[in-house]
Amino acid sequence: MAQLGGGPRLVLLFSGKRKSGKDFVTEALQSRLGADVCAVLRLSSPLKEQYAQEHGLNFQRLLDASTYKEAYRRDMILWGEEKRQADPGFFCRKVVEGVSQPVWLVSDTRRMSDIQWFREVYGAVTQTVRVVASEQSRQQRGWVFTSGVDDGESECGLDNFGDFDWVIENHGDEQHLEEQLENLVEFVHSRL
Repeated sequence: MAQLGGGPRLVLLFSGKRKSGKDFVTEALQSRLGADVCAVLRLSSPLKEQYAQEHGLNFQRLLDASTYKEAYRRDMILWGEEKRQADPGFFCRKVVEGVSQPVWLVSDTRRMSDIQWFREVYGAVTQTVRVVASEQSRQQRGWVFTSGVDDGESECGLDNFGDFDWVIENHGDEQHLEEQLENLVEFVHSRL
């Protein structure tokens, strides 16, 4: 089903604060669209894999929402920043390798350089989606402000982007979220 030339027909770049529900939203979309049509790509996966290899850590445990991951988060962020400064597309290139589905949901876009890379490489098929949730909703999901994380570029790099193609409100109102997801699914189908 991949587009001629092997590229995607649609790339949706999801961003949002920790515990806003980015993964929840992208997984809900994938379940509606099907894994054969839609791939969820996580920029943090190649970052965590490379970091784990270089630091002798358990890659699988860095992928989940565990205290293990939180113990290394700050250092992993700094390490990732160094990699990106040397090569802004390093993690973007790694995450798209071998993906054949026509729709890509990049679940954790965090920086302008991520958006720029996808726009430069995939052009008009690239759209941005911001997932927003109130602080109260995020706290109910386990978010606690962490200095050096929640005030760093990995969490705030797109706060002033302001030009998102889509904004998904995920404050805990299931019916409202469902309506927004339906609209996005309709849009995706229009691009297939």
